[in-house]
Amino acid sequence: MKISARFSKGKAANAAINKNAKADAGFTLLELLVVLGIIALLATVVAPQVLHYLGKARTETSKAQISAISTALELYALDNGTFPSQQAGLNALVQAPPRAGNWKGPYLKKAQGLIDPWGRPYQYRFPGPGGGPEVYTLGRDNSAGGTGEDQDVSN
Repeated sequence: MKISARFSKGKAANAAINKNAKADAGFTLLELLVVLGIIALLATVVAPQVLHYLGKARTETSKAQISAISTALELYALDNGTFPSQQAGLNALVQAPPRAGNWKGPYLKKAQGLIDPWGRPYQYRFPGPGGGPEVYTLGRDNSAGGTGEDQDVSN
């Protein structure tokens, strides 16, 4: 009988603890508001830094893509004796232009490689200022000049 008496006392004690635990479960409105305030404060401090790095990443991505396009243009010129004409443009790296008899492309795997990080096609000029081809993007603002994410990027 001693075992059953102990068992019933333990059961009653556990029930009392569980009842108190259920009453204390959850968070108060004040605690939730404090946590939301802290999260909002962190977001206002961190968000500008994240956006700055995102803009810098887009500019760096455009530099890497322009470098890859320039390499593809050089391969095209090795096969065809000259760079694509202004009329054929950068699409000549993905699809054979009408007068490219030695075209051994595609020189770029996907046509999406001809789109800058801001969603616009890269610009192509041949002959460029130095006599060779020029591949460039006008940056986020799509106008000449600028700094940061608005800067022009070219080969």
